[in-house]
Amino acid sequence: MTTSRTSAAPRPTAGALRLVEAATTRPRSVDIGAYAHRMTAHCPYLAPSLQQGLTTWTVYRADGDAEAVQAELFHAGAQAAEWLRPLLSRPHGLLRCENIVLVGEVPGVGHRGLLAWPHWVLKNVYGPVGVMFGKFYAGEVEVTAAGHRIPVAPASFLAVRAAVRRRDPRFLHATPDLAAALAAADDDGRDVFEHIPIQWKDIRTWARDHLPPRKPSPSSPGTQAPPARSSS
Repeated sequence: MTTSRTSAAPRPTAGALRLVEAATTRPRSVDIGAYAHRMTAHCPYLAPSLQQGLTTWTVYRADGDAEAVQAELFHAGAQAAEWLRPLLSRPHGLLRCENIVLVGEVPGVGHRGLLAWPHWVLKNVYGPVGVMFGKFYAGEVEVTAAGHRIPVAPASFLAVRAAVRRRDPRFLHATPDLAAALAAADDDGRDVFEHIPIQWKDIRTWARDHLPPRKPSPSSPGTQAPPARSSS
């Protein structure tokens, strides 16, 4: 049985994300259906997932300062991962994908700055138990390692799914320790937060020790994001 202390942790940031739509296969607040179908050309698991109704979207609106929104995105991602963990070993578990969509704005901080830290922390926390996190930014053009252009996302979101051990580590070449942990991932039901702080500021400090070398950034310490090369 998996457990998560994120639900029990004090959350002074609660309310920084306002729920717009609970998990649904067809969100009405964001037009994402056509984009999802275009993405099937780049992900072999997405088409059967969509066909079986196993890809869902939960939409949130930012309603707080940058640090509070980051903390709530982390919490939402951890909750999604904990919900997925016991399902991944069941039939069609590898096709499940939970997506956390962010709408709204935080003055002075773009969606890249809001999503990057939660994404980086969640990858490091959940990679060893076989849960993979991806992030996509609204309107940004992305290109695969093979040079293929990926459809432009109409909204920013974190994607939460089962790791594909023979495939996903290749996307983590800039972070070999994380790639190795993902390749050897095994979910034994552990509490992934047993040896990790539960407060967002402390969690982010812990995650800084896992960052690859990078050039100094002019961003403020509160919203400074991990390097773009670690975003796979």
